Amino acid sequence: MRILIADDHEIVRKGVCSILESRKNIEICGEASNGQEAVQNAFQLHPDLVILDVTMPVLDGFTAAKQIKEILPHVPILMLSMHDGNDVVREAQLAGVQGFVTKSEAANILLTAVDAIFEGHTFFSTR
Repeated sequence: MRILIADDHEIVRKGVCSILESRKNIEICGEASNGQEAVQNAFQLHPDLVILDVTMPVLDGFTAAKQIKEILPHVPILMLSMHDGNDVVREAQLAGVQGFVTKSEAANILLTAVDAIFEGHTFFSTR
């Protein structure tokens, strides 16, 4: 399972990598620090899953998700954000993503969300 992670904060990217790499079947195939890099890396790397922050420079996560879906419609996307609430989740769904997890919950449920998405389900945090 190859995963691309995009977040403008390096410490968050490294933390997410650490959680994901606790699984032997997960490989971090790339990282991006803004939405535009995420789109470019997705096109070049063809990951099995993209994890996007909502608030990033150059392109926000919603715009990046829409662009990734245009070029790689089969690749699932999981949004990871410090923001929560129905409006943010609704916007994520409209962008075509398969999941949404708040950063405050990521340590506890990120792997569960990834598993659900890889099994063909959606996963939207109920916080």
